[in-house]
Amino acid sequence: MNRKLYLIVSGTIFGLVACLHLARLILGWQIQVGVTIIPFWLSWFGLVGAGILCVWAFAQSVGR
Repeated sequence: MNRKLYLIVSGTIFGLVACLHLARLILGWQIQVGVTIIPFWLSWFGLVGAGILCVWAFAQSVGR
């Protein structure tokens, strides 16, 4: 797999993860692992982090 394809695939995956975090925040989806409920504020970090990685991956794929 070459570098450009890798960056496009990883950028797409990070974009999908960011969209799922945004959907959770908008629609109010609860996530529960065992007896622990994951707080909504954690999805803000996930949204920002995955969004930054998505933009970075696509910028790197175009730049080379």
